[in-house]
Amino acid sequence: QVQLVESGGGLVQAGGSLRLSCAASGRTFSSYNMGWFRQAPGKEREFVVGISRSGTPTDYAASVKGRFTISRDNAKNTVYLQMNSLKPEDTAAYYCAARYFTTGSFSYWGQGTQVTVSS
Repeated sequence: QVQLVESGGGLVQAGGSLRLSCAASGRTFSSYNMGWFRQAPGKEREFVVGISRSGTPTDYAASVKGRFTISRDNAKNTVYLQMNSLKPEDTAAYYCAARYFTTGSFSYWGQGTQVTVSS
């Protein structure tokens, strides 16, 4: 069991930046791979980027590569998503997710934080 709480979303103009945070409960944060997903109104939830237990980013979505950066601080039980050069099409609810390292799917999800990018 792990509980995830996202923060840092908000309204920003195109070209601006935001940093999302995801705080996890428990003592086993380092046992989980983490990821960020997003869902825009009327669209399916999509994978944005993942990160290994040791902090290696994996599988940036093509739409965010070069603009977003994922990182984690296991001592603080927190994963981050630095979002630069934001575009209106980045507007979505952003979700943090956790996957125990021996499993192949994300099983735990945060409540989401809204990111809105104005043109």
